[in-house]
Amino acid sequence: QEQLVESGGELVQPGGSLRLSCVGSSNIFSIYTMGWYRQAPGNQRELVADINYDGTTNYSRSAKGRFTISRNGGESRVDLQMNNVQPDDTGVYYCNARRKWPQRVGPKVYDAEYWGQGTQVTVFA
Repeated sequence: QEQLVESGGELVQPGGSLRLSCVGSSNIFSIYTMGWYRQAPGNQRELVADINYDGTTNYSRSAKGRFTISRNGGESRVDLQMNNVQPDDTGVYYCNARRKWPQRVGPKVYDAEYWGQGTQVTVFA
């Protein structure tokens, strides 16, 4: 079973910076759209940013201008650089990898979507 493993969550003061990383267990993720979602207590999971295999990016309104998502071509890794973080950025950040359809490579079929277990980001003074 393929996995996404996140790291980098921590406590940080408002205005500070941190970098989240997500590494996939298989090179298959290099052709997936990879991204980050945030879930604050009592709220639904929401998109923060994602990046296609061709490097095309998409940001939420709150993330635009403060966060940068990146990935190295051909690698199953995605990073999220978070600058000028604010208390509203607090939550569990989940790594996501998705394709429109499941992917078949030889005899193996990969799911259309995978989630990591999440990493906690807490912003407080």
